[in-house]
Amino acid sequence: MEAKVNNQIDLKEVLNWRYTTKEFDPTKKIAKEDEDNIKALLQMSASSINSQPWHFIIASTDEGKQRLAKGTEGFFSFNKPKVLDASHVVLFCSKTDIDDDYLHHVTDIEDADGRFAKEEFKTQNFGAKQLFTNIHRFDLKDAQHWMEKQVYLNIGNFLLGVAALGIDAVPMEGIDVKALDEEFGLREKGYTSLVMVGLGYRSANDFNAGLPKSRLPKTEIFTEI
Repeated sequence: MEAKVNNQIDLKEVLNWRYTTKEFDPTKKIAKEDEDNIKALLQMSASSINSQPWHFIIASTDEGKQRLAKGTEGFFSFNKPKVLDASHVVLFCSKTDIDDDYLHHVTDIEDADGRFAKEEFKTQNFGAKQLFTNIHRFDLKDAQHWMEKQVYLNIGNFLLGVAALGIDAVPMEGIDVKALDEEFGLREKGYTSLVMVGLGYRSANDFNAGLPKSRLPKTEIFTEI
């Protein structure tokens, strides 16, 4: 079935509506149907060679948010209210290693989903995955950074997607990744914390909601040829 393009969405309006929310209204909660859309945004994001080197911890309960708030102690305490007052919080995690076993795992799932008409196509696809992954593992030696780039692709897609749903968000790099890795045993599972994103609905007292957008001018950032 062909996807329908929703011409009723004004993309520029969505882009101007969204902003980095500094204060959430703790009484407003995200509906169940939007929870499903949030998970779809996370799962369906693009990634290089479909590597999907990520894991997500989603907290919607007070207990879950308290656990995530352990990553906002001490120096990062300024982010604690954004975690506790949010409706939901997503911890974006990156894989710490990418090997042939994982590439086989991804390729097998693609095969089960019907992406390869012939076995030889599956073999070719795995070879391409292995080739590009090994460039980062052995030639450039930046495999960890490369995987984190894929997670950031997901975050960018996510921020726009939730805004289109009318949900406010705040991405937080100011977190104690070691504390969160320990809280959830992430490193033992082959992952590490990267960014948290709080979700919910802006408070009427959020100073940032009323400030004008500020971006570099088009004349500075575009070269049209």
